[in-house]
Amino acid sequence: MAEVVRNKQVLLKNYVDGFPKESDMVVTSDATINLELPKNEPGSILTKNLYLSCDPMMRNRMTQTYEGAYMDSFTPGSPLVGVGVSKIVDSTHPDFKKGDYITGHVNWEEYSVIRDPQFLTKIHNTDVPLSYYTGILGMAGMTAYVGFYEFCSAKKGEYFFVSAASGAIGHIVGQFAKLAGCYVVGSAGSKEKVDLLKNKFGFDEAFNYKEEENLKATLKRYFPEGIDIYFDNVGGKMLDAVLPNMRLHGRIASCGMISQYNKLDQPEGVYNLQHVFFKRLKILGFTFYDFLHLYPKFYDLIFPLIREGKIKYLEDTTEGIENGPTALIGLFSGRNVGKQVVAVSHN
Repeated sequence: MAEVVRNKQVLLKNYVDGFPKESDMVVTSDATINLELPKNEPGSILTKNLYLSCDPMMRNRMTQTYEGAYMDSFTPGSPLVGVGVSKIVDSTHPDFKKGDYITGHVNWEEYSVIRDPQFLTKIHNTDVPLSYYTGILGMAGMTAYVGFYEFCSAKKGEYFFVSAASGAIGHIVGQFAKLAGCYVVGSAGSKEKVDLLKNKFGFDEAFNYKEEENLKATLKRYFPEGIDIYFDNVGGKMLDAVLPNMRLHGRIASCGMISQYNKLDQPEGVYNLQHVFFKRLKILGFTFYDFLHLYPKFYDLIFPLIREGKIKYLEDTTEGIENGPTALIGLFSGRNVGKQVVAVSHN
């Protein structure tokens, strides 16, 4: 007879208004799960979830669907959903077998039954840590790749600025820019993070935006000749300060606006938009979901860089799914350094 176990989950308690709190989520072990699938239900898989990704965009899904949302809201009383890495415990699907590792969107729980696994990807390369598939080999790495290589078209000697530079995407795209021969500056929220950017990731300069009273003047100090490329992770005041500092025909890749996710009802204004046409700027807002077909091309680039040590990757790992809410909330106060991951189990 198949084993039945308790299945610890992280549920959304209610829709969130303003800054999310740990109390907006509930950790529960009330649910149970059978560790063997019914044989009369073909096409399903049962997974043991190993690593869960904490991503800022999950905050938007904690709010009731708003106009322009590109992903559905979470359902109160149900588990959060995010990118994860899982091991298949049982399968009635012909393309997946017991023992396979997969990555894709999974519930925030210890075990999941997935009845339509068509959007999951089987992991073939296991000579790197499996947790990397939540970040540098997943959404964060792919977002950095698409924004930098497919849109920015950087040339050697150009001036590159990235905000939230010590975060999951920022520290990767900054290294892409260095490999391309750019002059690279990043902003972060602490002295520790600034030191990491310069000493570990090879940025030319970095600054703590929390210590700067005038961001426009700060950027002028670091970029006296202007910015060619801005990789925007935060929006708001930083974006507004960047626009007057852009060079003619500059490019802005916008993949996130974490400064605004808790201000959906009253977002900060951007007042310097006249510089978009003064300087003939190109601005692209994008999500990696629009570029999934480029994964093979991305992997051809990133795997050699990782294996040869030409790119460094930093994870901030929280142990235990019960600590998932703390890890997720920490994103919005800058508590994490590098990619925030929740380790549910290591095997």
